[in-house]
Formats: sequence, C-alpha cells, structure tokens
Amino acid sequence: FLQMCLLLLLIINFCLFSAHMLHSLKNFYTASTEVPNFPEFVVVGLVDDVQMIHYDSNTQRAEAKQDWMNRFTADDPQYLERETERFKGLQQIYKANVEIVKKHFNQTRGVHIVQWMIGCDWDDETGQLNGFNQHGYDGEDFIALDQKTLTWVAPIPQALFTKIKWDGDIAHGEYWKNYYFQECVEWLKKHLDYGKSTLQKIELPLVSLLQKTPSSPVTCHASGFYPNKIMLFWTRDGEEVHEDVDHGEILHNHDGTFQKSVDLDVSSVKAEDWGRYSCVFQLSGVNEDIVTKLDPKVIKTNRGKTENKLAAGLLAMAVCIAGVLIWRRRNNGEG
Repeated sequence: FLQMCLLLLLIINFCLFSAHMLHSLKNFYTASTEVPNFPEFVVVGLVDDVQMIHYDSNTQRAEAKQDWMNRFTADDPQYLERETERFKGLQQIYKANVEIVKKHFNQTRGVHIVQWMIGCDWDDETGQLNGFNQHGYDGEDFIALDQKTLTWVAPIPQALFTKIKWDGDIAHGEYWKNYYFQECVEWLKKHLDYGKSTLQKIELPLVSLLQKTPSSPVTCHASGFYPNKIMLFWTRDGEEVHEDVDHGEILHNHDGTFQKSVDLDVSSVKAEDWGRYSCVFQLSGVNEDIVTKLDPKVIKTNRGKTENKLAAGLLAMAVCIAGVLIWRRRNNGEG
C-alpha cells in the first residue's frame, strides 16, 4: 500500500497546475522494480487531468477509461489495439531502462521507480503551445528536454551520460519538435472534441468553512468544482494572505469533480478582526468569484456532536455500571 501511495505521489508531483485557461494532454509511463502487488509497467493518459486510457503489465491491454472514449474508439476501431502494441514495446524498453539507471546510481536491488511524462498544454484563447518531456527517478528529476533549444537538461551528475548521448541525436530533437507543435496538439484537440460534453463543462463548488477545535486552523473547503483550473486563497481587507496559510492539493471526487482546501491559522487573529478575512474561490472562465467571510456563525464543527456523543456514552456507561452493581447485590442476597 505504501509503495502504491508513493507512486501516486510521484504522478501528482509531475502534474503542473496553472490558473490560465489551458487544456492539456499528458502521458505518464511508470516502470518499477520490487514493488509488491503492483505492475512493473503502467501507462496513464490524461486529458485536462482526466484519465482517458490505461495500460499495465498485468493486463497487457490498453483500456479506455471514459464513456466518451467509447465513441472515439468506435470511429477508430484499431486505436486500442495499436496502443496496446505500442505500450508492450515500451514496457520492454523501460524494463531495460530501469536497470540502466540503477547502474548509474551503483544500485543493484531495492524498490526503484523510473517515470516519463510527455505531453503539451494548449491555450484555446491565445493558441499558445507548451510541450514537456520529463524523466524522473525515485521521485527526483533525472533529465528533461528544453523545448526552445531542443537540448536536454541534466540536473544531476548521473544523467550527464544520457544528456550527451541524446543531445548528439539531431533527428531525435527534430522529432520532439514536431511532436510538441503538431502531433500532440492534434491529439489533444481530437480528444477535446469527443469529450467536450464532459471536459468542457463548468461546475461551481460548495464552499464551506470548517474547524475542528477553537485552537485549530479554519479550513476553507471547496468541493464539486470542474474543471480544476482554480484558485482558492484567503484575503485580509481584499489582499491575498500568504503567511499562516497552508494550501492543500487538488483532489478527485468520485463523480469526476474536484475538491481543494486551504487552511488559515487564526490563533493570532483578534476576534474583532475576523470579519476582515475572506476565503475566495476563482474558477477559470467564470467572472464572478465565490467569497466567504470568516464568520464564526458559518463555521461548521463537530464539537457539539462530539460532546453530545460523549455525554450520551458516559450516561450509558453509568447506567450499565449501576445495573451490574444492583445485579451483583441481588445475587449476593443483599437486595
């Protein structure tokens, strides 16, 4: 379970959040060694951070993960078969790549993970394109392609040999240039067209203020929004607050929408100053913000419920003890 959580965290770390009106196509290829109960090779394809295709070395089969992908594959019946064969080939390549990278680090055994993220962002308002091609090892950056210079950037010494080898392949760089600015965005637009009823919908969230105890931070929690191109932050007198603020990750809900929270430490905020604070939710493409004032009357807490449950529990325990004592006295002839 811990290894699976690590893998998911690595994927999350690779994902790039932007407040701009961007659409994205991202493909993650993950190869691992000695991770119990987890496939050695996994492929996940995302459109606007929504999974649309999956493959792993256990099933050996590419599978569509959205209803609108069924229409996509109906118009291109060989798509999943082609992707399956392509992923099988990459599976063998990455199985060898893991061993190569382990040698660079003088490692022989243990849990190790190699990841590759490739894809592009497209701004449907300005037409601006941005490509990315990043490789990671055990949760750290290993090597990445600079799309402007078409040269590889190696942040660690172990990746220098790979950089020199790949920089020397001019045709390789030209291929990625074509992929960034033509092939990737064409695939992205095609997926957006098929999934527009889902991918281009707009749903506003329910925003709530939560607090566990009077000394706990106040959590501003927004749930049920779509898409995930949002900003959630605290303000004081209309200005964004950066100190004493803790931002949570954007998380998936079971219905395909998203949720996010941001905490504000109110331990040093005077009671008379609470009204100067507000939680602000902004959704890309929607002009009107959702502003929630920091008001003790609207904060939801389970303190009352917990106290009531505790009181009820203590009362029930007292009745039980009294009943046991009476029963024992009667059985001893004392009653």
